Amino acid sequence: MQMRTLGQKGPRVSALGLGCMRMSGFAGSKPNTDAEGIATIQAALDAGINFLNTGDFYGMGHNEHLVGQAIKGRRDQALISVKFGALRSPSGQMLGVDARPNAVKNFAAYSLQRLGVDVIDIYQPGRIDPNVPVEETVGAIADLIKEGAVRYLGLSETGAENIRRAHQVHPVTALEIEYSLGTRFIEKEILPTVRELGIGLVAYGVVGQGLLTGSVSNDLPPNDVRRQFPKFDQENLPKNLEKVSFLERMAREKNCTTTQLAIAWVLSRGEDIVPLVGMSRRARLVENLKAFDVTLTKEDLDDLDRSFALGAITGDRYPTKMKHLTAK
Repeated sequence: MQMRTLGQKGPRVSALGLGCMRMSGFAGSKPNTDAEGIATIQAALDAGINFLNTGDFYGMGHNEHLVGQAIKGRRDQALISVKFGALRSPSGQMLGVDARPNAVKNFAAYSLQRLGVDVIDIYQPGRIDPNVPVEETVGAIADLIKEGAVRYLGLSETGAENIRRAHQVHPVTALEIEYSLGTRFIEKEILPTVRELGIGLVAYGVVGQGLLTGSVSNDLPPNDVRRQFPKFDQENLPKNLEKVSFLERMAREKNCTTTQLAIAWVLSRGEDIVPLVGMSRRARLVENLKAFDVTLTKEDLDDLDRSFALGAITGDRYPTKMKHLTAK
């Protein structure tokens, strides 16, 4: 397994991380059995993937329980990144964010219990609380680091100003944010900022919610939750699939899948970037790992840059009602 250092003074992690959210279902449903989720995590560990990404609001704690069971007896092989702060109702409805200092420490206590560990490797607010100065939230995590309950400070889905403010309170190890061929907004200001400060970047959404896999068609099922996202609506999806057809052609030429090509592109963007790949089944692991075998020449990268320039994929990342969840 290729390894990368997360941030200037951060941990060594596998060059590909495992996103565990889908193992619990975002609204608390379980798309697969717990046994399959545990087996998937353990298969990833066996393959050398040591970076596990979870959140206390994934399945309302279910995902942390699952990760905890999977790493039992293998704690030294796993680096666990936990997001916190999102508030949810029993039905799964998102109620907002709470990142007050006392809430931060309370969330951490419960995460440690569910995971069955003594320390969380990377701890980060899932979103910045608009009602709490980021300095106060980060200060609480810094306290947890001093206490030995957390090793490294992370941030998620936030902009350059908040990154700088947080970094002044305590060194930020990593920023988790959406980044893919189809979502390149961070290249203007956020990516230069984290590189200036020596912060690693954890990229989620590397296959654009499936858009870049080549498996999406114009006739999404009526119950597909992606229909609420602008890039998948009736106006934008046909245009976006035309762009993806270029990716499919290049993948055929390289004898790889479009998924592997999309992952390989993110891997090519710098040694300071670690892409997360969400999986809920072991069957996907082999395909995703073969992204390391994809070689992209300068000509390939230039072609991809032209075809997937900023704004090439049309439609906002989130519906209007969820705009508050985007980086600012």
